[in-house]
Amino acid sequence: MRLFLVSPFLYKKKLDMENDLLLSLVDKYDSPLYVYDADKIEEKYNILIDGFSNVEKLKLNYAMKALSNISILKIFKKLGAGLDTVSIQEVKLGMKAGFAPEEIIFTPNGVGFEELEQAVELGVQINIDNISILELFGQKYPEVPVCIRINPHVMGGGNRKISVGHIDSKFGISIHQLPLMLRVVENTKMRINGIHMHTGSDILDIDTFIIASNILFNAATSFKNLEFIDLGSGFKVAYKDGDIKTDIKQLGEQLSTRFNKFCEDYGRSLTLMFEPGKFLVSESGKFLAKVNVIKQTTSSVFAGVNTGFNHLIRPMFYDAYHHITNISHPNGRKRFYSVVGYICETDTFASNRQISEISEGDILCFHNAGAYCFSMSSNFNSRYKPAEVLLYKGKDYLIRERETFEDLLAKQIEIDLD
Repeated sequence: MRLFLVSPFLYKKKLDMENDLLLSLVDKYDSPLYVYDADKIEEKYNILIDGFSNVEKLKLNYAMKALSNISILKIFKKLGAGLDTVSIQEVKLGMKAGFAPEEIIFTPNGVGFEELEQAVELGVQINIDNISILELFGQKYPEVPVCIRINPHVMGGGNRKISVGHIDSKFGISIHQLPLMLRVVENTKMRINGIHMHTGSDILDIDTFIIASNILFNAATSFKNLEFIDLGSGFKVAYKDGDIKTDIKQLGEQLSTRFNKFCEDYGRSLTLMFEPGKFLVSESGKFLAKVNVIKQTTSSVFAGVNTGFNHLIRPMFYDAYHHITNISHPNGRKRFYSVVGYICETDTFASNRQISEISEGDILCFHNAGAYCFSMSSNFNSRYKPAEVLLYKGKDYLIRERETFEDLLAKQIEIDLD
């Protein structure tokens, strides 16, 4: 049962106004189309700030791999966030968006040492998650302060593909290798100014955060010159009515108390960092697609849309759920559909999903499409990537043009085979 903070009439009116706006954007920019709401991004950012208001020094570094459009990055710069980056290209995009090097943390995995050397030249905070790289870095750059990513061996995340803190994960240096870490630090005289962990995305239970953070706090006592502790992220968002989400207020209260006690015991106030991505942008995004065909078979009714997993891969890749609504006829009779794409592979967004009756030409809205949607898009089947639009202070802005045939050819080199 839905609980209304306002009357059902006002709630419906708000939805109708939102649907009308989205339909007008399709008329203006065509489909498929990604639309992001800056107000929702700011709302989610402030929820985290308020949740950890009892921490003296708090820094949120937006995990830009979730959505890296430069206009989105500028929103986070304006809000006061830093950036969490995983490639040197992300570092450069962040600096292009106006972030200072000291506002960017670089946490790569499995990259060549030359990429770390570029990061040193750019002056960003580096986070190392490999013993051999830690030793090499300490030998070459003992004066450059670095963070160490520790694997706490805690299973956290919505499924194994997005769980990165377990014992078989490629990420981080095992907590059981702490003595070896300390030996490398001592031998090279390198400067460790932070320690970091990230157990995974869509963590269901806040106890996972508490258990993993206690492991990290205990490890932190072995490093005497820390400036910050980075607890990663993984805050769960709701994908549908009644879905589980992270209780930020409860987590903030418990974790802030534990962190403040650690700082007291450590002897000075450190900065508590998080690197949220999905939590900040998922709900801000909507993906709009037109229904090309309605196809009824002996067992299913398919709604085939003018997009596919080349634009939104999460349902096929992670079995992720995206709520789908028919914004052309939101109040129609509910029927069951399998919503499928136009890619020449199995390309299913939803199976046997109850949606308001769909006709060819209707516009479907995929909700929670702000995180890991456009950023994971491709040109599979030689399809164009869609446009992106930002709603900011009551106006809509095109922040990425729809690709054209010329874009497909731009980097290809045609040779003469005669």
